[in-house]
Amino acid sequence: MTEPIQTILVPQGAEYQAVIRALSQTHGVKPVVLPIPVGMKAVTNYLEKWHKTKEVVPQRAIVMGLCGSLSSQYTIGDIVVYRDCVYGEFNYSPDPFLTNLVSDKLKARVREVRALTSDRLIWSSTEKVRLDNIYNCSVVDMEGYAVLEALGKTGVSVAMIRVISDNCYGNIPDLNSVISTSGQLETLPLVYAMVRQPVAAVRLIRGALKGLKVLEEVTIDLFS
Repeated sequence: MTEPIQTILVPQGAEYQAVIRALSQTHGVKPVVLPIPVGMKAVTNYLEKWHKTKEVVPQRAIVMGLCGSLSSQYTIGDIVVYRDCVYGEFNYSPDPFLTNLVSDKLKARVREVRALTSDRLIWSSTEKVRLDNIYNCSVVDMEGYAVLEALGKTGVSVAMIRVISDNCYGNIPDLNSVISTSGQLETLPLVYAMVRQPVAAVRLIRGALKGLKVLEEVTIDLFS
């Protein structure tokens, strides 16, 4: 990549570990990897504190991780690059130059999409269809718009690439109650939620495992 990416932002936990594993298989100068919390408010607070502690703010950053599909055109394992990101009535676009660099590096493997950021986990297939009809967005996450807004204020060029780990046809567990205000997944409530919804839990786990594998592959392709 002709323009080096200095920082990767990726949700903490399994997504962060997948990116770290992948970077360990690449050579050369590696970007700094920030494990961001889950959710709009938590990630905004995190980035505001991070910015205050940085003597030099990076010029270029990429957001990586998993996302859910709102459209039948996209399924588990698909790689998407954000063309723009919607939050309610607001819209924010990643840097087009950096986005094109990422897309060119991955070539035919990636598709550009309009994304929706939600302040809660979208777990119901019915809700996914409803949101697609309202916003005409193909995928959904919980951090994208907040990252774009926070880093945009500091002049950082941002591209966003995600791997779909959840399609629009089935439900996953409702995990909203297990996400703390600081953007952490609380372990025991998470286990109880998964046990109470075993079919949805299996769907979530299978999709996540496939998505994480592709996320590792994408990271290696981008930074090799």
